[in-house]
Amino acid sequence: MSSTNHNPSSRATRLEKAITNPGAVKINVKGAFIVDEDPRSKSPVRLDGVHYEGHDIRLPHHTGVVSHVAVDIGGSLAKLIYFTRELDSVDNGGRLNFINFDTHRIDLCINFIKELKEEYQKAHGPSSDELCVVATGGGAFKYYDKLKETLKVNIIREDEMECLITGLDFFITEIPNEVFTYSETDPMQFAEARPDVYPYLLVNIGSGVSMIKVSGPRQYQRVGGTHLGGGTFWGIMSLLTGARTFDDMLAMADTGDNSGVDMLVGDIYGMDYNRIGLKSTAIASTFGKVFRLKNEVNEEDGEDKPDGEDGQTNGEVTFRPEDMSRSLLYAISNNIGQIAYLQSEKHQVKHIYFGGSFIRGHRQTMNTLSYAIRFWSKGEKQAYFLRHEGYIGAVGAFLRRQPANWGRRNSLDGGAVPQELKSSSS
Repeated sequence: MSSTNHNPSSRATRLEKAITNPGAVKINVKGAFIVDEDPRSKSPVRLDGVHYEGHDIRLPHHTGVVSHVAVDIGGSLAKLIYFTRELDSVDNGGRLNFINFDTHRIDLCINFIKELKEEYQKAHGPSSDELCVVATGGGAFKYYDKLKETLKVNIIREDEMECLITGLDFFITEIPNEVFTYSETDPMQFAEARPDVYPYLLVNIGSGVSMIKVSGPRQYQRVGGTHLGGGTFWGIMSLLTGARTFDDMLAMADTGDNSGVDMLVGDIYGMDYNRIGLKSTAIASTFGKVFRLKNEVNEEDGEDKPDGEDGQTNGEVTFRPEDMSRSLLYAISNNIGQIAYLQSEKHQVKHIYFGGSFIRGHRQTMNTLSYAIRFWSKGEKQAYFLRHEGYIGAVGAFLRRQPANWGRRNSLDGGAVPQELKSSSS
């Protein structure tokens, strides 16, 4: 979908075979790896307002045509994945590109796909029927007509939960150095692929949170969730502070001190509460210190004011946006972590994978989630994270264009394990 093929005759022949034999084109995942040194995607399209994720997945042995893009449109973000060839590289392979947009700017996402379509047509011919869009998430339905009318290509809608499982299975089994554990002492420890992948619990944290027990390929059940997710953090932070982007809010949390607004165990006991294993720094009540501090300011103002004045300074006490951000991040992450642990106990699952755009590789978020799982399970359960955590559903949608059996470890279905990941072409 990027570089021009230098042999038009060969290209036309290969493209004709792809069109007349859907599924004949294969995406070869042999030797796949994550590109760490590139700060941005090598996309042929550059538009203002586009967030290039970086950490593309390099597919050094894939040389065929990929004639679809995939987009997961959630309540807050639209995540896009597409393949580009790199004919100037030594191995003549390509890569998967990862890009996201604010959903409220969906027109920007659609225009970007339109640019990709034009690039594809330059490389492979003028027929718009050759490129299709695979869409998932709620926005695949909400914006279906808009996508169809603007892009004038085939739009294929895929079930959101199935895409999440397909995408996560792919990451777990096919991409080295994708899955990792996290703690303050061991910030990023990559997890080796396990032969006993199932069962596991997927905790997908987007605007809201879904928790899905996966028992095997295409065997899954949504067992719970919570409406207190990324959208909650975003919304409350928008009310409390001047921050308007999620990344700005996370940056605030990095420099914040939650003890400025949270009531801690030490505020109540003056020390650790050792009998039940709580340190003095443990949070007793999120934002619990705000009311007390406001009252103290009001009382002081009342004492200092002469008779006849209302004794108020509008009840105002200054709370740092950074402290509020850290407090709220802890509250939401701890809540999700504890619910995830309880679901894992109820459904007898040891391995818990956290995904979704709320995490963003943010160290405090990951450490809080990890700590919650370790604390409540007494170290018996493990939290796992992914380097492309926000793109699980989009990758699943991309792979839903595949035939039933694919992947070296056959991540979707049982049966013989092929050596290559097969992908259908339109």
